[in-house]
Amino acid sequence: MKLNLKRPLAFFDLEATGVNVGADRIVEIAILKAMPDGTEQILTKRVHPGMPIPLASSLIHGIYDEDIKDEPTFDQVAKEIAEFIGDADLAGYNSNKFDIPMLVEEFLRVGVDFDMNNRKFVDVQNIFHQMEQRTLKAAYKFYCNKDIINAHSAEADIKATYEVLLAQLDKYKDQEFEDKQGHKSKPVQNDVEALHLFTNINKPVDFAGRMIYNENGEETINFGKHKGKTVEQVFDVEPSYYAWMKQGDFPLYTKKKLDEIWNRWSKKKEEQKQARLQSQAPKPQNQAPRPPKENKPAAPVTSDMLEQLKMKFGK
Repeated sequence: MKLNLKRPLAFFDLEATGVNVGADRIVEIAILKAMPDGTEQILTKRVHPGMPIPLASSLIHGIYDEDIKDEPTFDQVAKEIAEFIGDADLAGYNSNKFDIPMLVEEFLRVGVDFDMNNRKFVDVQNIFHQMEQRTLKAAYKFYCNKDIINAHSAEADIKATYEVLLAQLDKYKDQEFEDKQGHKSKPVQNDVEALHLFTNINKPVDFAGRMIYNENGEETINFGKHKGKTVEQVFDVEPSYYAWMKQGDFPLYTKKKLDEIWNRWSKKKEEQKQARLQSQAPKPQNQAPRPPKENKPAAPVTSDMLEQLKMKFGK
């Protein structure tokens, strides 16, 4: 099956020093860019993370410190990666929770403007977990009847992910799905926008899931004491929460989205303040205009007037 694409769809997979989006770093990235004409482009880069790779991570992905000691830093390859992806939509396996926020964090860290607006995000794992609930290895076996060679290498994993999505489109083409609210649909369609809607289950604002959209499309806090409240409601009752999050150990992209909400909220508050001041200002009363004064000519000086002046001043 050929993907029905209106623009490129970039499947990508990251191997990293760990899974903490704010603290860990990429050590390998592989991108398979599926083009609307059916062709494919692949870019694979190993990256020096600027920190030691924990043994526990190396045992999973097979990349050790000596393997990347001569590789470029992310700062040195960031522009090349951003240009390769271009305006493509993004896809991966567990990409909404890990790969996308990790990649965005790295771009922000080195000052590369990688615009996330208007992109679609297809998380193949979410299709799988909602329809079958398995792992990538099991998904590849289940959908493609194959075993992954070199599992946990970025390129092998991303090729398997690509093949799994194609098989999912075949398997679930006309299959009905019922969500937790009882709504029925046929969501697995050969259309990136439909897959984007189906795989972005929690509608995250910031990928890390600290803020999500509620059913009204409002940004909502998704953790801690304010969980379930809209971000603007929290700013109304506790404006200092903004500073607390800005100073806290949150991903840069979370803070970027928080800034956008804060600036919008502040602008709204200022407009409301100006509107109140205008409504409280005294209104000028409607008074009838006074008629203009007549300029009468001066009376001529008489002898009686001169006599009165002599008597007044004693002269």
